[in-house]
Amino acid sequence: MSKLPIVGISIGDINSVAVEVVIKSLVDHRLNEYCIPVVYGSSKVISFWRKNLNLPDFQLNIVKSIDQINARKSNIINVWEEDVEIKPGEATELAGKYAFKALEAATNDIVEGKIHALVTAPLNKNTVNTAELRFTGHTEYLAERAGAESLMILASQDIRVALVTGHIPIGEIAQKLNKELIISKIKLFHNSLKNDFGINSPRIAVLGLNPHAGDNGLLGKEELEIIIPAVEQSQKEINGIVFGPYPADGFFGSGQYNKFDGVLAMYHDQGLIPFKSMAFMDGVNITTGLPFVRTSPDHGTAYSIAGKNIANEESFRNALYAALDILGKRNFSKEINSNPLPLTPMKRERFRIDF
Repeated sequence: MSKLPIVGISIGDINSVAVEVVIKSLVDHRLNEYCIPVVYGSSKVISFWRKNLNLPDFQLNIVKSIDQINARKSNIINVWEEDVEIKPGEATELAGKYAFKALEAATNDIVEGKIHALVTAPLNKNTVNTAELRFTGHTEYLAERAGAESLMILASQDIRVALVTGHIPIGEIAQKLNKELIISKIKLFHNSLKNDFGINSPRIAVLGLNPHAGDNGLLGKEELEIIIPAVEQSQKEINGIVFGPYPADGFFGSGQYNKFDGVLAMYHDQGLIPFKSMAFMDGVNITTGLPFVRTSPDHGTAYSIAGKNIANEESFRNALYAALDILGKRNFSKEINSNPLPLTPMKRERFRIDF
């Protein structure tokens, strides 16, 4: 077997742009120089979308399990054999059912250590979630399967935004926030910025929950009672550079985010609206805190353009390369920390290593 990392790809919603961006990313064979892509889905679904995209020469090596993949090609594991009706642009329970089948199969393999990273194509949470299956998103599902606390990070070349709370109703956010949760997310973010992004002393900005960051208690007590104490304790515990809380509107509007390596938002839209306004085409969603690497594009199913051959694959391709980059940085971090050489005070000053 090749020494290249094996990257699993869950096929996503078969009625959406998911399969289109997967195919458009894998059609460039230069990717095979860096990894072994393995799609979890159906070769019949790939065939349908290959014809829709007018790419008759596009081929994937078809296998039944991860043990059969070809290290020199892009592969597909047939998670199901039956024909499934594809309706481009429509949100159907059937599409949700098979999107989860693909995700579950890929997750089984990465939990068992058979693949090195997982890149998830977009799916529709509403069609996956049923009375029998409670599903609120990739991040929550993967964290539950891994038995780990996770952190959602949206990253581009210009900005990295992480979330304290994820896919929960806006009315429940204040109830979910507490000092311990925020400290835990700050630590996860700090570790990811160091180990996944290679930033030795990351600067983290923490946003407030309320307008004007509470205006010193006038517009809410969460900043005074929860967020500020969490920031202060985090500064002591991780010996890191953590600042805040900042009012979200002025923070992004004035460009203050440029002074930090990462921004921790209190809830989903507080962080993702400004992020997607700046990096919708090239942003990547990263789930850190897991014992494996998981990334995805930062866009959704985009039913309105499904089947029109106009979906931009840049975000999905960036997700693939981000997974490889994180794998490399984690391996490097593991190597240099496994048996570090002791440094004298003189050498420490000479090399200016920041401990």
